[in-house]
Amino acid sequence: MQFLDNFLDETHHMVRATCRRFAETEIAPHAYEWEEAEEFPRALYNTAAEAGVLGVGFPEEVGGSGGSYLHAVMAIEGLMRGGSTGVTVGLGTAGIALPAIIQSGSAELIDRFVRPALAGETVSALCITEPGAGSDVAGIQTRAIREGDSYRVNGSKMFITSGVRADILTTLVRTSDDPHLGLSFLVIESASPGVSVSRSLKKTGWRASDTAEIAFDDVVVPADQLVGPEGSAFVTLMKNFQMERLALAAYGMATAEIALEETKKYVAERKAFDRPIGSFQVTRHKIADMATQVVALKTLVYQVAKRMEEGFDATTEVSMAKNLAAETAIAVTYEAVQLHGGMGYMRETLVERLSRDARLLPIGGGTQEIMKEIISRRL
Repeated sequence: MQFLDNFLDETHHMVRATCRRFAETEIAPHAYEWEEAEEFPRALYNTAAEAGVLGVGFPEEVGGSGGSYLHAVMAIEGLMRGGSTGVTVGLGTAGIALPAIIQSGSAELIDRFVRPALAGETVSALCITEPGAGSDVAGIQTRAIREGDSYRVNGSKMFITSGVRADILTTLVRTSDDPHLGLSFLVIESASPGVSVSRSLKKTGWRASDTAEIAFDDVVVPADQLVGPEGSAFVTLMKNFQMERLALAAYGMATAEIALEETKKYVAERKAFDRPIGSFQVTRHKIADMATQVVALKTLVYQVAKRMEEGFDATTEVSMAKNLAAETAIAVTYEAVQLHGGMGYMRETLVERLSRDARLLPIGGGTQEIMKEIISRRL
């Protein structure tokens, strides 16, 4: 797959290698334990920040490590080598929680909330989805009413990654009844009176990342914690969705590639009828199909990231990449489990974990059906 290096320069290789070393040292030895515990140590955020991992893709002027979209993809590729999508996703919630503040927030908001998060001192989360509204953000009901120099917030959010331990919540609220122009972002501190974690949610996959249902009960938020002008969140959110969907495509790409590599090793070692199962034609052809799917997906993901870096509107392509990543990850991990036989069904086996993790990809960040609607409307 050397031809894929045409997309990469020395800095991309360096980011991927740095993140991979971090993952193999700091995550892989503990991945099974953290998956079973359904959390990882909070101190890992600080360790990741010190290693320069946490800030990849964020501008240096706000406390990041620099780089752009393809560098962020490289970081995900490297971190996934720790063997836990949940840890990678948990460490990466700054990538969806902070961009709105960086793009539209005041310098004071950036100093107060962005810099500490990228330094690993605080944990950030993005609060969009509600019990009654997911991909259709126009259905958001959490209400923020202006009262002098503050807003009073009431409502609830659902499926919030890192929501249990988050210190700051970039929260989509309704400030007027207009379906789209009535949406605003507020930065809400989780320690504020009236903010509570209603439930820590149990998931099929991504287990090492905490996921929460969060309630807001008469929460008073200073008006200076409004991100950008009132009613501007919808446009900001649509831009940020593109990065989130690229990240999800990268998770799927890494999931499929790691599952392929694990399977190649296993079929070379596992014997049946006195020969490695990898020597049977049916196995060789399955491996060939899996490898072809991985290469095709990586080519698309890298190309989309480059297009986004060059400033093109890649909404259609990133939606395609997310869907293809979901389909590829599910298909490749299915075959990986099958070729591992009974061991593929054991929780101690990496491909078993990857197969569970892959199932979220057609759901998170906009469902597969919504992606198809976006694609079809823009063709």
